[in-house]
Amino acid sequence: MSTLTTATRSRRPAPARTRSRRSGPTRKKRQAPWAQSAAWQSPVTSYYLIGGVTILLLVLGLVMVLSSSSIYALNATEGANPFADFVGQASYALIAIPVAFAMSRLPVRAYRALAWAAMIGTLALQALVFTPLVLGEGGNANWVALGPIVLQPSEFAKFGLALWLGAVLATKGKLLAHWSHVIFPALVVSAVFLSTVLYSHDLGTALVFIALIAGSLWVAGVPVSKFVVAGCAVVALVAYLAVSSENRTQRILHFLGMGGEADPNGTGYQSDHALWGLGSGGLSGVGLGASKEKWLWLPAGDNDFIFAIIGEELGLLGCLLVLALFVVLAVGLCRVIARHPDPFVKITTAAVASWIVGQAVINIGVAIGLLPVIGLPLPLVSKGGSSLVTTIAALAMVLAFARDEPGAREALAARKGSMRRSLAVISGRLGSRNERG
Repeated sequence: MSTLTTATRSRRPAPARTRSRRSGPTRKKRQAPWAQSAAWQSPVTSYYLIGGVTILLLVLGLVMVLSSSSIYALNATEGANPFADFVGQASYALIAIPVAFAMSRLPVRAYRALAWAAMIGTLALQALVFTPLVLGEGGNANWVALGPIVLQPSEFAKFGLALWLGAVLATKGKLLAHWSHVIFPALVVSAVFLSTVLYSHDLGTALVFIALIAGSLWVAGVPVSKFVVAGCAVVALVAYLAVSSENRTQRILHFLGMGGEADPNGTGYQSDHALWGLGSGGLSGVGLGASKEKWLWLPAGDNDFIFAIIGEELGLLGCLLVLALFVVLAVGLCRVIARHPDPFVKITTAAVASWIVGQAVINIGVAIGLLPVIGLPLPLVSKGGSSLVTTIAALAMVLAFARDEPGAREALAARKGSMRRSLAVISGRLGSRNERG
């Protein structure tokens, strides 16, 4: 009897705690090797990914603006100054960098407190498109001249709306399952921003706003069913806006292969020359500064189509570098969304990620012929002071969020302490050697 009891006990299933211990190593083996590394699990990885990629893209952008804008600047200044556009871009960068450093040190509560002021201020700035201060170019009227300063209010509006949506949607929580809490006030205010952008006939920027709004609502927890309804409405709106403009219709027809040959009026001209520039670059490019398309063959080669100049001068390797940097930036932004416990941080970061990465995808898709021509700059790379300043500011805000991840501040403080001790040891050894000498 005792033997039977012992055998029966031996065949009984192990307790739940024992099974969970045995299944633990199995789950770890299913993870990718890089996901198990100490560097990936570090709380400061997001901070270094976002900060490092931002610096690399900024430096690459300044180099390419210097290379691509020289001929355009000579033409604009009648041969007086080939560095005019580069100096302007570098000046905006020098202004933005110290401001971004200060913004990256602000606490999360400061951004939450500034959300309403940022929304109202940027909306007031965007309202200037209804005044005589507005300037138009290429069919769009979304620039404003404030004395000697010309800026694009919609770029600042992206920052204000992203911050405000994060603050408002974070307070809703499970209430977002109801249409009334989705519409008021988030979609109402978003529609006001979007209407002012559409009034200036800038469909490309409107698409970025739609991506920003969708990203924030998705991370906030809006049900999929509501996304389907809203998505159908957005598709119908974009389709109407596309066919209501003859210029947009011609661009779409050319993209579909029904627009005929390239013509000097602009329909298909830019996309064809962009592809010719990319094709002539080959694997390693024709060399930095040796582009032929920038000799006024490719309009906006220093701005909307700078990726084509990168492909021509730096080749496929340069294009892959740019793509890899934006992929790493997206990974860093997604890490902040996944690891930070604050819903405000999650939603705001999702809005910024949808804005910057979405805009980069559209810009590169247009340059390589996967999308019809849409006038959007490549974030941190293209010429444009308003875009550069607001993009750096948004990423600086996300850096502040990354510094607030659980354990990140302690890890950063420990690294600073170890660096100081290392420098003290090195300086002490150098001092002793000098005394011996």
